Amino acid sequence: MEVINRVYPNEEEIKGFLDPGTEGPICMVYLLKFKAKAEYEDGRETDLTGREAYELYTKGVKNLLQGVGGCIGFEGDVERLTLGEVEELWDLVALAVWPSRQLMLEVMQSQGMREIGLHRTAGLAGQLNIETAGFAGHWLEG
Repeated sequence: MEVINRVYPNEEEIKGFLDPGTEGPICMVYLLKFKAKAEYEDGRETDLTGREAYELYTKGVKNLLQGVGGCIGFEGDVERLTLGEVEELWDLVALAVWPSRQLMLEVMQSQGMREIGLHRTAGLAGQLNIETAGFAGHWLEG
């Protein structure tokens, strides 16, 4: 299995947001890899690490997400790989619950997202985003 981290979706991935999918909430799984040092596209000098720049983005995303009835359900540093093999591990795993795929797309295209997106680009070396369906607001029962 080849794994390719990206910062932004390609055209085919964007079109996927317009495909019919499960109605209702989705849970996005984010596997994030940070740059050692933040690199802003406008060339500004900064002492921020990639993680610190991304944290600025995360604060803004949490506000946007809450504004549409979603939430960040989990964030955790990757400690180790317990099964399988990859060349390099991600730094952070996060789960975000969105009320719908359509609302996620609307937020991604919003002015608010454009205002904070520079921190995302500055901080991320790459990521994998995995959409999951069937999340009904409950966790696995034991």
